[in-house]
Amino acid sequence: MNLDIIERKAAETLISLALAEDVGSGDVTTDSLIPPHDRRTAYMITKADGVIAGLEVAQMVFSKLDRDLKWYPQVNDGEMVPKGTIIVRFSASYRAILTGERTALNFLQRMSGIASESRRYADAVKGFKTKILDTRKTLPGFRLLDKYAVKAGGANNHRIGLFDMVMIKDNHIAIAGGIGPAVKTVRNAIGHSLKVEVETTTLDEVIEALEAGADIIMLDNMDNDTMTQAVQMIQGKAETEASGNMSLSRLQEVAATGVDYISVGALTHSVQALDISQRIES
Repeated sequence: MNLDIIERKAAETLISLALAEDVGSGDVTTDSLIPPHDRRTAYMITKADGVIAGLEVAQMVFSKLDRDLKWYPQVNDGEMVPKGTIIVRFSASYRAILTGERTALNFLQRMSGIASESRRYADAVKGFKTKILDTRKTLPGFRLLDKYAVKAGGANNHRIGLFDMVMIKDNHIAIAGGIGPAVKTVRNAIGHSLKVEVETTTLDEVIEALEAGADIIMLDNMDNDTMTQAVQMIQGKAETEASGNMSLSRLQEVAATGVDYISVGALTHSVQALDISQRIES
């Protein structure tokens, strides 16, 4: 799995910001101790089991510091690896290896943490038709890389931002005067160029959303019995998304209601980074 053009452009912007923040006018420690032409080989190794994501981003970090970087991935993004796995070996100037270490690991550990959590959630609903979705609860600026990592872990992306799908929520409904008027107004504005999703919290609202012609009906913070009734009422006339308080332990019960999707903010908003270390080969 590799970054697409848009994801790569986002990574380039973030890497420039990250290096400017960390290196500033120069790595005074490394530049004082390491001769400029000294070259070494290093590797990165996992210190916990997990799914790898972000190898290409880490490579881009070191490439900015050394055009002559030699990069030899030992695994692929999206691959589950055990603790103690060497995931990449690379050769570069000793200065670049040390100066880029923290920035490269920050990207790689965060993205691999997201991928690992996404894999746990995706695995939990195997055997069901239900798919796991991420949300917009991402680190500002990191949206595309966070969502890339979700895909690497085997889960799925919801909308990228406010521009690529309509999401009518409670405040929109209130100002429009109801679900029906809200959907109608949106359709008049954009036609059928984008999918329209409507947030519902009761079975009455589900009926309103269905009658209004919503493409996706979000079942927000409903208990399992209510979600089951909602899915039966909708009968496949719209897609269904369960949302709110979705824990790993609850996933199978929710999937058993028959919903098409379960959206999980925890995939990206409370990431536990995967422990990865960089070492110099002797």
